[in-house]
This record gives sequence, C-alpha cells and structure tokens, in this order.
Amino acid sequence: MQGFSGYGVQYSPFFDNRLAVAAGSNFGLVGNGKLFILEIDRSGRIVEVNSFLTQDCLFDLAWNESHENQVLVAQGDGTLRLFDTTFKEFPIAIFKEHEREVFSCNWNLVNRQNFLSSSWDGSIKIWSPLRKQSLMTLTPRPLEITKMVDPLNAIILKKKSFTGISKNRNCVYQAQFSPHDQNLVLSCSGNSYASLFDIRLPSGKNQNNFLVHSGLEALTCDFNKYRPYVVATGGVDNAIRIWDIRMLNKNESATIKRTVPGQLHNSSCINEIPNAHGLAIRKVTWSPHHSNILMSASYDMTCRIWRDLSNDGANETYKTNSTDATKGSIFNFTQHSEFVFGADWSLWGKPGYVASTAWDGNLFVWNGLG
Repeated sequence: MQGFSGYGVQYSPFFDNRLAVAAGSNFGLVGNGKLFILEIDRSGRIVEVNSFLTQDCLFDLAWNESHENQVLVAQGDGTLRLFDTTFKEFPIAIFKEHEREVFSCNWNLVNRQNFLSSSWDGSIKIWSPLRKQSLMTLTPRPLEITKMVDPLNAIILKKKSFTGISKNRNCVYQAQFSPHDQNLVLSCSGNSYASLFDIRLPSGKNQNNFLVHSGLEALTCDFNKYRPYVVATGGVDNAIRIWDIRMLNKNESATIKRTVPGQLHNSSCINEIPNAHGLAIRKVTWSPHHSNILMSASYDMTCRIWRDLSNDGANETYKTNSTDATKGSIFNFTQHSEFVFGADWSLWGKPGYVASTAWDGNLFVWNGLG
C-alpha cells in the first residue's frame, strides 16, 4: 500500500482469500484515503484486485453481511460510503449525517439488514443500506467522571499532567452490534466510559454507562463471540479489561469504588491484563474460534494474542491475567514498524490466522496460534 497508512482491515465473510483494507495518505492526517480489495493467491502472495481512491482518510470498514461484493467505509469528512468491488471508482451509496470524522462502522451480524457508525461528533447512528437517512441516533450521556477517577492510577501510569478527562471526551471511538442480539450496541468513548445500548427501549432508558479505563480514553471494545455477556475494552492506560455486562447496575451507571486502600473494585470487571502493551491499545478483538482468546493491537507497533485466564474455554476459573507470570500472553507479533491500528481474525481455515495493518503501510497475514 505504497503511500498510504493502514487503519482498518477485515476478512471477507464470504471468501477465504479476500480482504479489504481502509487507509489514508500522510498517516491519515491530511489528503486522500483509499480502499484496497486484496486477495491471497495460491502461492501465498497478497495481490490487489481493486481499489477506490477517496477524498478523505478512511478510518474503518465493514463488509456487507448480506452481499458478497459490498464494502462500507468510514470517512474523515463525516460520510459513510458503500462500494461494490466489481465496479470502478465511485461508491454506490453515500450516507451523510455526522458532523465530524466517522471513526468506526459495523454491520449487524444477526439481522444483516442494517449497520452503524460512530463519530467524533459524539453520536452513534444506525442505518439501512436502502435509505439515505439514518434510522436512529444514539448519544452516550455526557458524564462528569473526574470525581470517579483514581489519581493513584494516574501516578502509576506516569501521567505528569493528568487532568482526569481527555479533550476528546465526546469522541465515540468505536461502536459494535452484539453478535448475539441484534438490539444491543456497545460503544467506547474519550470520556473513558463504555456504553451499552438496548435500542428497543425508549431514549433515556436505553443505555448503561460504565467507567472502563480510569479516566483515560477508551479506544476499543468488542463482544465475545461465544459468551454473550462478556466484552473486552482497551485504552490509553495500556490495559485490557474484560467485563461481565450482567453485573452492571441497571439503575445507574456503574462506578469504580475503593473498597480496600490502594485497590480499585468494580463488580462487573472480571479480568484485567495490566500493561498489556507499552503504549495505548488501539484494537481488541475476540477470536471467532475460541471463547477465551483475544487479540490486541497497539501504538507500540505490536500485535499480541492473549488467553483470558478467567475462563478455560468451557467454565469460569475465577483467575486473572494480572497474577500470571506471562499475563496470559500466547504470541507477540513485532514485524510492524509504525502504530498498529487494524487487526482481524480469519473466519476460514486453521484457527489462528490473522491480518494486521499499520501506519507503515504494510498488511501482514500471520498465524498467532502456531
């Protein structure tokens, strides 16, 4: 991808050798974006079969779960664009309502009839590919969290000028539909909160917010593919945290309370991988083949495969990665030379194959489980 920096990658849900990559020129800071459609040939080479140049950086993408040739992209000008990979140059549909950069998009895996987007403007929108107007807008409640932030954590993280909350507090970095329930949406924001929405409920009663990264930005989240009640988050505190959403207080936002001097407690946090990376974690994604394995990508230029030690693949063990000598690390991929933004598991073939892309303009396909 010469001249472009990778932001997102996703395997096709229909073809075992096809991938799509969202990228931007000049590290995505200014200039064009580009959607690459790639295939792995019989000799193992990755070849470009099509590409689409856009006027602004592409931050994320999602394959249409009901059409094998359509890819949705999230663009820096506030639009989403739907491309048909059998065509050239132009999108077949444009969706524009966001007022700022669109950072993520995700197709509903259950009903396959709609998709969502999240933006720096602080909103999440649900769309149908058949309509130009969004079906629904979700807005995480603005929360005053500075009183809930643990200052000791800031000292441990060596944040010299820690002020408790990011200037990007309204930015919704990622949002996803549950792969188990078409009505559940999980998001994470710059205010350090994750929000769980039930879109069947009326506005004002449809969300539950919980503090996930001690006042530092929450950059990524994902539903476990086998355990419907388990989600993972990653953020600027370099930690991965695993949550049981059944334990969230349904009447008010879950807060972290100090129960023992020097320790934090949140009943919904069932596991933690502290200092999982040397820098902020940009992507976490659960394996589609194992209930207790997940992958992370970071600004420290690495991708890592982890085993969730709180579950043995069948039952809860009540162990935590924080007390394990290896923290549950299975594999560390170090071939990238810049920030790693995108990573995805292959649905096909031997479990463990993944793809990753970074600001270095490279796409690597590798086996994280040997």
